[in-house]
Formats: sequence, structure tokens, C-alpha cells
Amino acid sequence: MAEENKVAETEASTEQSFALQRVYLKDLSLEMPNAPFIFLEPEGPSIEISLSVGGQRLAESVFEATVRATVTAKIEEKTVYLVEATQAGIFEIANYDDEQLDPILGIVCPSMLFPYLRANVADLLNRTSLPPLHLAEVNFQALYEQNAQAAASETKQ
Repeated sequence: MAEENKVAETEASTEQSFALQRVYLKDLSLEMPNAPFIFLEPEGPSIEISLSVGGQRLAESVFEATVRATVTAKIEEKTVYLVEATQAGIFEIANYDDEQLDPILGIVCPSMLFPYLRANVADLLNRTSLPPLHLAEVNFQALYEQNAQAAASETKQ
């Protein structure tokens, strides 16, 4: 009977698990350095968006993953607004090797966090009385592969 319990415990301790524990807005800032004069401009702004992802181990099987967006809107050389937002989540990820863990933190976790980030950015910009901005869907696998290729080519140099 004791041997059966040991076998069951061993099997349970090596079973892979993945769970989202918490989602939170880690950082959010808005700058409108040329307000109120920017509201008088007749043309619409050009928008530049940059995204990055990150992750860190908090405990043995607990990780924080982040998605950061920087949105810059300009009319000619005048900044209409600058938004910086970081959406984060705490994930329980157990019994994955490092080779599997990196894509989980770089693809799966950001894919789960991005809708929250997108909603927070849209809500913030809605409060500025400027035209709304909705961030397009992101292929985090392509972004992950692009970053991996860039890191590999940097290592070769």
C-alpha cells in the first residue's frame, strides 16, 4: 500500500501543469506634451507601436510574464501622445524543461496577456478625447522566432 502511494506521488510530481494565477496592470503612463494645442491640428497622427515580452522566475514553478507596448502618435514632429503600458501575469508552470519553458513564456503567456493590454490601452486613449486606437492582433510565435533569430545572429558576431 505504501509503495502504491509513493508511485502515485512520483507520477503526480512529474506531471506537467500550466495555469494562469493572476493578471495585473504593472505599469501605465500617458504623456500629451503638446496639449491643448495638438487638438487644433486638422490632420490625423501617424502611429508607431513597439511591443516586447519578458518573463522571470519568481519561485520554483511560479513565473511572471509581461507584455509591454509603447505607442507614439505624432503629427509631423509634434508628439500627440506617448503611451507606455505593461501588462503582467503570474503563471504556475511546473515540470517543463528549459527548452519548453522559453516558448511558453515567449509565446503562450503573452498571447494570454495581450487582450488585457489591448483593452487597457484602448480605454486610456478613449479618455483623452482623441480618436480611438485598437492594437491589432499579434502573432507572438512569429515575434518569438524573429527575436530568437536576432539573438542567434548577434551571438555569431
